[in-house]
Amino acid sequence: MTVTEAVLELVVAHLDEPASGVRLVELVSPTGADLPEWQPGAHIDLCLTDDLVRQYSLCGDPSRRDRWTVAVLREPEGRGGSSYVHDKLALGDRITVRGPRNSFELAPAPRYVFIAGGIGITPLVPMIAAAEAAGADWSLDYGGRSRASMAFAGNLSARHGDRVRLHPQDETGLIDLPAVLARATPGAVVYCCGPEPLLDAVDAVCRQHGHELRVERFSPITVERDQPDASFEVELAESGMTLRVPADQSVLSVLEAAGIGILSSCREGTCGTCETGVLEGEVDHRDSLLTDAERAANDVMFVCVSRASCPKLVLEL
Repeated sequence: MTVTEAVLELVVAHLDEPASGVRLVELVSPTGADLPEWQPGAHIDLCLTDDLVRQYSLCGDPSRRDRWTVAVLREPEGRGGSSYVHDKLALGDRITVRGPRNSFELAPAPRYVFIAGGIGITPLVPMIAAAEAAGADWSLDYGGRSRASMAFAGNLSARHGDRVRLHPQDETGLIDLPAVLARATPGAVVYCCGPEPLLDAVDAVCRQHGHELRVERFSPITVERDQPDASFEVELAESGMTLRVPADQSVLSVLEAAGIGILSSCREGTCGTCETGVLEGEVDHRDSLLTDAERAANDVMFVCVSRASCPKLVLEL
């Protein structure tokens, strides 16, 4: 069995610098055709080279079917993706793109509290537009190292006024998260994207107040285990094949070794590419994507990192 997904060859149509150290890239079809639909929170894979694939959030207007827009922060200590986008990507270049896919969807709610740190603003920009169009109450608290480094800050402030509160660290310090979240009314959903310390701090305060939190992470969460990993079986419902997953291998690696085609990218539980349906069994979730409620539903897993908490899982493959 082979899992397929739209793979497009797109052209770099526009490059810009909306903030210091941030490069905005607009991609279009070489034929002028419409691109696949997407919703706020979606991301795409940029296949920069054969072995350099990176995920970036779409930050444009979903109603604009003629182009996709991403904004990429230069990360000198990164793994090469941002350096490639900043230093090598040029107007007119053709690039292979996969997606879009969405593991950070905007759920319907009467009120939203958006919290962004640095380049974490990118998935929130179309979410804010959607919340505004739906007539929902919302606020944005947006922090960054400096005002010059905060992409889209000027446009957001000019368009939405005091609903947008900017927190340049060199001017005002860190976001006062307890104060921000204390103002959240019952029924509000908190959406946060940014560096790990911000996500962890927002999570801690949301748990104190009982707020529903949805996050998108750039790096995997740390999973601490009291016991060593054990082997288990996975049964593939469509073929009836049963495979053993050794303690030192992932479900994904075992599937690939058996010739089972399954899309993957990050291999660390952050991108959502390898999401797989679970029909039976209890999953040991180790991803950085699912909420507590989604984990409790136990109907999907990310096979690059998650394992079994039982002798056998039955997968929708």
